[in-house]
Amino acid sequence: MSETITKHVSSTDVVGFAEVSGDRNPIHLSEHFAARTPFKTRIAHGLYTASLISAVLGTRLPGPGAIYLSQTLNFKAPVKIGDDVDVTVTVAELMEKGSRARLTCVCKVGEQAVLEGEALVKVPRREET
Repeated sequence: MSETITKHVSSTDVVGFAEVSGDRNPIHLSEHFAARTPFKTRIAHGLYTASLISAVLGTRLPGPGAIYLSQTLNFKAPVKIGDDVDVTVTVAELMEKGSRARLTCVCKVGEQAVLEGEALVKVPRREET
């Protein structure tokens, strides 16, 4: 089982994430500052990209009622303003004990992986009818 969402990263998203998180690093907010970095332009917060994984977990796979237990994150490349990020979550293992699932998580811009990791979630049980 696998689910994918695509998110267009806008300047408004990045500024909003800076406000919510308190991370006002100028590499995210100032084009002038970012131009002097190896990236040459503003980049999205790594945890903004990671938060897109949470969107998949809470809405698609496993979906409403899922409880995040842990997440590993390996940042591979920057996400720039204007990029479209494809976020794919795939079931790697189902564990009946504790109603848990281990999920692989990959975020890509085009064919380039920008973030890889693994999530452990508590899966909601279906109501007996």
